[in-house]
Amino acid sequence: MRKKFFNVKRIAVIALVTAFVLVTLWLLQCLVVPKYVSQVVEGNLIAEYYKEEKDHDVLFIGDCEVYENFVPAALWEDYGINSYIRGSAQQLIWQSYYLLEDSLRYEKSDVVVFNVLAMQYNKPQREEYNRMSIEGMKWSSSKVGAILSSMTEEERFLDYVFPILRYHSRITELTWEDVQYMFSRPQVSYNGYYMRVDTKPAENVPDGKKLGNYRFGDNAYKYLDKITQLCKENDIELILVKAPSLYPYWYDEWEVQMEEYAAEHDLMYINFLELQEECGLDFSTDTYDAGLHLNLWGALKITDYLGKVLQEECGLADRRGEEHLSEVWKEKLKDYYAEIERQKAFYGVE
Repeated sequence: MRKKFFNVKRIAVIALVTAFVLVTLWLLQCLVVPKYVSQVVEGNLIAEYYKEEKDHDVLFIGDCEVYENFVPAALWEDYGINSYIRGSAQQLIWQSYYLLEDSLRYEKSDVVVFNVLAMQYNKPQREEYNRMSIEGMKWSSSKVGAILSSMTEEERFLDYVFPILRYHSRITELTWEDVQYMFSRPQVSYNGYYMRVDTKPAENVPDGKKLGNYRFGDNAYKYLDKITQLCKENDIELILVKAPSLYPYWYDEWEVQMEEYAAEHDLMYINFLELQEECGLDFSTDTYDAGLHLNLWGALKITDYLGKVLQEECGLADRRGEEHLSEVWKEKLKDYYAEIERQKAFYGVE
């Protein structure tokens, strides 16, 4: 009897010690992972989606050419279209596919908008961008697929499962921000839109360098096909877009391939580089980083163009009459306009 008591006691002690070690490691992991709050805020974009009510008419997927160039708040205010941007820095096309697949676990939008600049990449690129696109995803088969398709040769799957293995060396670089945001982080986007109101005119934009081969790679086409098929299977209209960013350079040969792909698969394709005059874009005032991305004022112009397309050609309804959704957006718009005023004051914008 006494021996049995000591065995139970030993098991209890081992269980408590194990629990203590696991909790300690979890807390340490929460401490050392990057917080992406005051710097490189793009690292928080993917995770913010899960806090939202899932009732979006339009989902955007893609890189900075979606999350810095389209404004969901304006789509709601002007057209009653409820949208969200699942964008991230240098989001590769296979990451866009798995993010769309992940989103379909929660909702099925009427339209998906995909920015085609990512077609230029045919293989994994850089770990830091992989992590900003993937770490914010909730665990699912989609996240596993995104990791396996994105890892560079130097990366390990286990480092995504247990980020402490990758970030433990940050223990010597911690700031108060790492403590402050261990368990929750402030909102950095507005339905996935990253806002900037300042201006840096586009001047001396370089021409594109000559390439040895202009054809997009087989892997890029493979995932574009998968995105197209996934949308068709779910009765979602897929719109391909090229944002009007002046750099990275968009080659004529790339344009031809996207036009041919859209025609072959009966997809709408909008190249905003060709619509600058129609949208009223002025790159002396409508960009904050010399033509790479639009500021708010430029983004509002192409968002207005897209809103008309979504309403008139895709038949999306104006939902501003829905009481609950209108109340949700009433609160969102308060934050949106407060951020505009905050940034105006910070950058000295009239």
